[in-house]
Amino acid sequence: MRIETVTSAQNPKIKELLALQEKSKERRKKGLFVVEGRRELIHCIEAEFEPYTLFICRDILTEKDLDKILGAIEENFTGMTCPIIEISRQLYDKVAYRGGTEGVIAELRCKETSLTGLRLKENPLVVVLESVEKPGNLGAVLRSADASGVDAVIVCDPLTDLYNPNLIRSSIGALFTVPVATASSEDTIRFLKDKGIKIYTAQLQDSEWYYDTDMKGGTAIVMGTEATGLTDLWRKAADAHIKIPMLGRLDSLNVSVSAAILMFEAVRQRNS
Repeated sequence: MRIETVTSAQNPKIKELLALQEKSKERRKKGLFVVEGRRELIHCIEAEFEPYTLFICRDILTEKDLDKILGAIEENFTGMTCPIIEISRQLYDKVAYRGGTEGVIAELRCKETSLTGLRLKENPLVVVLESVEKPGNLGAVLRSADASGVDAVIVCDPLTDLYNPNLIRSSIGALFTVPVATASSEDTIRFLKDKGIKIYTAQLQDSEWYYDTDMKGGTAIVMGTEATGLTDLWRKAADAHIKIPMLGRLDSLNVSVSAAILMFEAVRQRNS
């Protein structure tokens, strides 16, 4: 195992790392994204995201944890060697996107996220998010999707980059444990209809209570933005409109909270 040592923030490899963290344009151009932390990185590797470069800080990362990472790479990418760059604690603190990331940062290759890549089982549970804007909200939805065993999350007409560091951080690695696709709303509606998956849109108008809706068959729970809700395209395509009781003075929940309630209702029905 050959390890290169870098000490300067002006090193081209450090500059590339920072650019990938900060700019979605750079991530798209190079087909790379950045992950920090042993747990998130191992989730990535197990989901067969190919590592491109590892940056390690030996003042933080233990030999045992480094061996686990290298073991995961060998297990999932037999015979592959990944460049490893050792950086000082001072330099690590400058390039780390957040604190407490266990002394490892990695560049990995992006994956294809088209609908054709989704492999759904019979009677799948799918979550669809239209024009989600806040990375933290999408990350939180992905965490709930992982916890509830959702088969796929489809992000329609996305306004945020799937590989945004804030999204990866808020999902605590669920971006890599749940199948995720991006597509237009039109293509997604066609995809769901072709597979016989019922479309249930979360909205206040002309709706029935979510717990009165049968989610035991193929189900797509569709959520819009908190500001504007769903577009008419989805409202018209829906097999049913569903809503959550709001007993206080406010008329809506955070989209990630609403999505979690609906996902776990589907789980309750399927396990009852």
